[in-house]
Amino acid sequence: MIDAPVERVFAFHERPDALELLTPPFPPVRILYKSGGIHVGARVVLRIGFTKWVALHTAYEKNRLFVDQQVEGLFKSWVHRHEFVAVGSKTQLTDNIEFELPPVSWAAKFALAQVFRYRHRVTRRYCETK
Repeated sequence: MIDAPVERVFAFHERPDALELLTPPFPPVRILYKSGGIHVGARVVLRIGFTKWVALHTAYEKNRLFVDQQVEGLFKSWVHRHEFVAVGSKTQLTDNIEFELPPVSWAAKFALAQVFRYRHRVTRRYCETK
């Protein structure tokens, strides 16, 4: 739960620098290209270690959700729903991810959990009122 209104939390994710702010220092990630923010049709190309990752945004509902889908990358499939729900004056931010891993990828599950913990800490830091 983030102690900030849903409009503020969603607006944070719409910032042009949000991806940079939400990217943890490890594994090393380089943004090669991005266009369109988080709106439908937006595209992001990343270099994660030695792997290229291409994601396409496929859904957008202001202050409610946006969805990105891997079109090239590490996973057999990946669909990430960023969901925002107002709970009084706070926001419940949920990352719903449907993915299929390649056969030898137990470490990927651990790494993903670490990445999303980091991202939620950053979102709280930028959005919560002190």
